[in-house]
Amino acid sequence: MNVNKSLTNVSAAIIGLMSMAVIAVWQFYHFVTFEGSPGLVDVQGGTHHLWWSIGAALLACIAGFFVFSFFVRYDKANEMHITS
Repeated sequence: MNVNKSLTNVSAAIIGLMSMAVIAVWQFYHFVTFEGSPGLVDVQGGTHHLWWSIGAALLACIAGFFVFSFFVRYDKANEMHITS
């Protein structure tokens, strides 16, 4: 495999993972600081920000699992076959 292509793929995966985590934190911040029409903090409103935050965090965790599994994958080329 081409090392440059592999490095590009890993970089893109890490950037995508970080962007999903930033979106999750940003949406959670909007949920926590949601203000109603009078300008007061509304504890009942902004639930759509909470759901976007949960979805982005879930996607970031799934992407993180796949990126981690890519780094610790089993190398079949170095497999030792023992026959009797």
